[in-house]
Amino acid sequence: MNSLTVRMARWSARHPWRAVVGWLVFVVLCLVVGGAVGTNSARTADYRVGEAGRAEAMAAEGHLERRSTQQVLISARSETRQPDKQAAESAARDLTTRMTALPDVEGVADPLWSRDGRILMVEVALRGEERDAKDKVDALTGQTEAVRKAYPRLLLQETGSPSISKGVDQQRADDLALSEKITLPVTLVLLLVVFGSVVMAAVPLLLALSSIAAAIGLSMVVSHVSPDAGVGTNVILMIGLAVGVDYTLFYLKREREERARAGGRLSAEALTEIAAATSGRAVVVSGMAVVASTATLYLASDVIFSSLATGTIVVVLVAVASSLTALPALLTVLGKRAERRARRRAEHGKPPRRARGRDGGRIWNTLLRPAARHPLGTLCVSVLALLALVLPLTGLRITEMSRDTHSREIPAMRVYDRLNEAFPEQRVTHDVVVRADASRAQDVARELRGAAGLAGRDPLFTDGSRVRTSADRRISVLRLKVPYLGNSEEAYDSLDHLRHDYLPATVGRVEGAEYGVSGDVARYADYPAHQNSKLPLVLVALLLVTFGMTLYAFRSVVLGLIGVVLNLLSAAAALGLLVLVFQGTWAEGALDFHSTGSIGSRVPLFLFVILFGLSMDYQVFVVSRIREAVLAGVPTRQAVPAGIRTSASVVTSAAVVMTTVFVSFVFLHIIEMKQIGFVLAVAVLLDAFVVRILVLPAAMLLLGERTWWPSRPTRGAPATAADTAPNASLADVR
Repeated sequence: MNSLTVRMARWSARHPWRAVVGWLVFVVLCLVVGGAVGTNSARTADYRVGEAGRAEAMAAEGHLERRSTQQVLISARSETRQPDKQAAESAARDLTTRMTALPDVEGVADPLWSRDGRILMVEVALRGEERDAKDKVDALTGQTEAVRKAYPRLLLQETGSPSISKGVDQQRADDLALSEKITLPVTLVLLLVVFGSVVMAAVPLLLALSSIAAAIGLSMVVSHVSPDAGVGTNVILMIGLAVGVDYTLFYLKREREERARAGGRLSAEALTEIAAATSGRAVVVSGMAVVASTATLYLASDVIFSSLATGTIVVVLVAVASSLTALPALLTVLGKRAERRARRRAEHGKPPRRARGRDGGRIWNTLLRPAARHPLGTLCVSVLALLALVLPLTGLRITEMSRDTHSREIPAMRVYDRLNEAFPEQRVTHDVVVRADASRAQDVARELRGAAGLAGRDPLFTDGSRVRTSADRRISVLRLKVPYLGNSEEAYDSLDHLRHDYLPATVGRVEGAEYGVSGDVARYADYPAHQNSKLPLVLVALLLVTFGMTLYAFRSVVLGLIGVVLNLLSAAAALGLLVLVFQGTWAEGALDFHSTGSIGSRVPLFLFVILFGLSMDYQVFVVSRIREAVLAGVPTRQAVPAGIRTSASVVTSAAVVMTTVFVSFVFLHIIEMKQIGFVLAVAVLLDAFVVRILVLPAAMLLLGERTWWPSRPTRGAPATAADTAPNASLADVR
């Protein structure tokens, strides 16, 4: 009872107001320092992977990189009418003059009429980083609006990658605000049901929110070491609320349970110390397991996954810190308040209120009955059911969610659709980049023209640009156009033809030449391939981390192997359900999405890593209660159902809270966030209600004392919480 966890809780319990004020100061300090240093956002170069990334790097070396562009469409206000061509061309000249004068504009292309003569397009190229282009959109739209006012009979609409990115960011911010409006009240209601007290229900929520605030500030500081890809805040909100409430819930439920059993014999400080020695330790081990599991995302060598990992690690560490400092202090304050109320009731001759805290009612006895009476049958049926859910994985199709998958509620996306319809030849472009010795520049240019000729005879291509060469004549770029949408099979086929047929037959013959194809479609193809190549490495590391953390927590090789298998099974089952729901069209109406027939490339890896970490919460908490009983001398086959009964209520309550958080992300417009929210919610429910209630107890009952191999818990030793028998408690032991 003298671990670091207990010592910290003891100090906080003895100096509660110092601990609370100290925690608040820490939160404010994190926000102030974070605001002062700002966020270091990832640059365009940080996103480069695969052949497309190498080609982009070569183009940037020769200052020939692709520029972000905005397109302004000029047409009649009625789609059925032809515009006044003279007025439209005059508006285009006015717009060109205005845009050219802007400092962030590199150039404006000659106006281009659509084939039907209904739309005149003006394309504007921007200077600087591709990732910064969305911050320059307002200046451009301001000029477009000025021309629109000058030509009231014409319709001017603006789109392009920068304005779409800006619209997606705004939609994401609005969605997160909606998610918070849904999650916070629902979580508060659930906590009210669990605790029956507004004050006790507010504690987990307030601590979780303060942890999120501190983590956001700290993440700004950490971004100067690991750049933020723009998803850090999203994951901090999602994971922070989930684990913040869970960790506090574990602690609070244990303290209330011990208070109910002590019957007034122990002080608030002593009860807090007991909770720290039991649930507090489980929280620390669980938090470290989440951190260790999430850290494997860095092995993916991808800025987005690194950003997700950093946000998760920061918020989990902060949530653990709050459970070790502020929470014991608040428990002590609330405990003393409860003691004063109890004394006042006694002074007035009123009977003491019945304390809530005992677990193991009829519902849990009913749920545990199959595993307790028929462990082998329960294990077989449960595993087969989970394996049935895994079957849809055989049809898993992973793709990068392209620009074409964004919600049409974004105005720029509706204009983008109009642009693609009017100018099909502008839909997709491939950039062929070649690097060779300057003495080979003429050979490279000749072979690139040969590649353009081969592509010109292919119906998948339309035309190509002239070959551009860098000032030092080492880098050359050819742009080829494809009249198909970026997420179409034809666009991917054109990339394959270019990479595997036309280029090897042309520039591939130039001695010492290095070449590659970049562009949106190349990015969409290379990113999933990059993730698939990293998945085995991350998965192996994840399995080793899970096994190692379980071995550290319980000194059992058997439990380590069980944990690995169960986590794999529940994650695979959840992913199978995701495929069943999102790769088909039958659930589109219910979940408000348009199926792409695929799963986002980031979803499977993120699911495995995050679920493995979160599953350790339940694994550690449940098995800790069982081990406590074994340490107190209870045989394993008796300790399993008793330990699960005492932990089932808090585990399922925590799972429902966590599921609520994840389900709120299903209401978001971004398809990949919908998929992540859905799969995590399903995974948590499967883990809490199937794996921990049916599979785990059945396996442990079948194994009996072999569960703890090679260690043998010493029976009869002083237990840290002898709470598995109906009338036993740590209070009695002490």
